[in-house]
This record gives sequence, C-alpha cells and structure tokens, in this order.
Amino acid sequence: MPELELRHLRAVRTIAEEGSVTRAATRLGLTQPALSAQLRTVERLVGGQLFDRTRNGCVPTDLGRRVLGTARLVLDEMAQLMATTRETDRRGPLYLGCISILYFAALVEGLRQLNADVRAEVRQSSAEIVDLLEQGRVHVALFEFFDGMPSRDLAGIELRKLVSEPAFVAVSEKDPLAEQEEIGLSQLADHDWVTPTAQMMGNRMTMFQACSDAGFVPRLTHHTGESSMARGLVASGAVSFAAAPSRTGDGIVIRKLRGTPLMTDIFVATRRDSPVAGRAHEVFACAADAYRSVLDRNPEYRKWWDAHPEAHPEFT
Repeated sequence: MPELELRHLRAVRTIAEEGSVTRAATRLGLTQPALSAQLRTVERLVGGQLFDRTRNGCVPTDLGRRVLGTARLVLDEMAQLMATTRETDRRGPLYLGCISILYFAALVEGLRQLNADVRAEVRQSSAEIVDLLEQGRVHVALFEFFDGMPSRDLAGIELRKLVSEPAFVAVSEKDPLAEQEEIGLSQLADHDWVTPTAQMMGNRMTMFQACSDAGFVPRLTHHTGESSMARGLVASGAVSFAAAPSRTGDGIVIRKLRGTPLMTDIFVATRRDSPVAGRAHEVFACAADAYRSVLDRNPEYRKWWDAHPEAHPEFT
C-alpha cells in the first residue's frame, strides 16, 4: 500500500501556494497529469478531497487546510534538519527585504524574536526586492505580486501568500465623493491620479485593466513613491489607490472601491540557506502578526476582512 512521501507534501503545499495545479506543476517541473495523479494519491491516503476547484483557482477544503498545515510543518522541519547538517555557517545578521508597508516596525520586531540582529532594506519596487532575494542579499522578503513575477526563478526559496488585499482609494476630504461609503472606480475617471513611477509600480498592467473595465484610461498626472507627498497631492484634489489599512486624516479620506475591482497578493519569502532556514512557518507567523497589528487603522477594511476569510485563509 502506498504511503505519504515528502514529494506528496510538497505537491499539496505548492498547489495551495500557486492556487492552480497547472502553475504548481510548472513550478515543480512536472506535467499537469503527473501532479494531478500525486494529488489523487494523497486524497486517497488521507480519505477526502483537499481542494475545491473554483473560478478563483484551487482553494483548500477544511481537510485540505489541516493537511496543508501538517505538510508545511513537516517540510520546514526537514529543511531545518538538512540545514543543521551542512557545513556552511549561517549564523549572523538576518537581512530583510521589504516594500514600504504600514506594519514594517512590527515585522522587524517580530523577526527579532527569531534572530536578534535584523537588518532591513526597504525599496519601492517589489521586483527589486525579489532581485535582492534571488541574489542572496536578503534572507527574508515581503513584497506584492508584480507584472513578470511568474517568470522569476525562486528555486531555494519558501514562498507563501500572506493575504489578498483589496485596493482602497484615497480622495480629498473636500471631494464630494468623500461623502460616499464606497466609490465606484468609474467615478474617478475625471480625476488626476497620483501613482509611483512606472518602474516602481509593479501592478501597472493590472491597474490599467481595472480602469479599462470601468470605462476610462487613468490620467496619471503625478508620480511619487513618497507617502507624505502623495497624501499632500490627494488632499489638494488628486486621487490615489491606497493600501487597505491606510488611515483617514490630514485632509484625505480612505474609501472602499465598489465591487473590489483591484486585488493585490502580498507574499512572504524565506531563503532556505538563511539564518532562519527551516523556520519559514515562524517567519510567516511574524508577518501575519505584524499585519494583524494594522487591521483596525481602517474600520471599513476591518469589516471587509471579517466578511472575507477567503482572502486570508491561513490567518487564525
């Protein structure tokens, strides 16, 4: 009778991370039928279906989440075991690569519980963060999905999705739209937009597609990656996409976009040759705790969060 093997656990973990058997097969270097066969073997051994196939991809069932949690623990423990047998000395500073986020300080503080010496590189571009990660210049990274990410070679890196975050919008408190609880994206067609530069805006194509679906091409008038400058421009009448936990104040209001036309996946990555090798689940827990710390900055996002557990299935 067949037994569960590490390759089966890797298959389950990768399908969950990719949200697709096809993408998971590509990442693992397998054919789609071969990976599907492995999944059927695991489901037969554990006695039930591990994933529901939805229009949004493969979503773990209750049984799937339990198996996935165990699989990650086993694989992380195995990675830690292998790390301790290698001659390479990985002691020393833990380097964090991170985009600009509201929960940065909380993330650094959490990682200090794993390694007392944490040193951070903050960049505006998620692609640049992944460059640092691939080059081994950072050990742990937090970044958003960006155009071109699927083509990146992340071999030797544990990658997990932290959350799928809906884009909110920032408008001036003097704008008539500020009186609405939520704003339709099409209502912003005649506004000037504040965005990062093209090189820094990783989801440029996704943003343009969302605006196109709403019937307009955004007028990208101002470009800055500095948050206080962006907020000043918005207070003066421009508009900008905003991270969901952003706080209303200083002349601007943060509003939900009707129908959540734009979602952003945020990822946590850990190199397997780092000072925290084999502890990727603990790194993820640090990131999750840090993210929780800012949920209540925007009460409307907190409501959305509580109503949409599918956007953060691994938070407990």
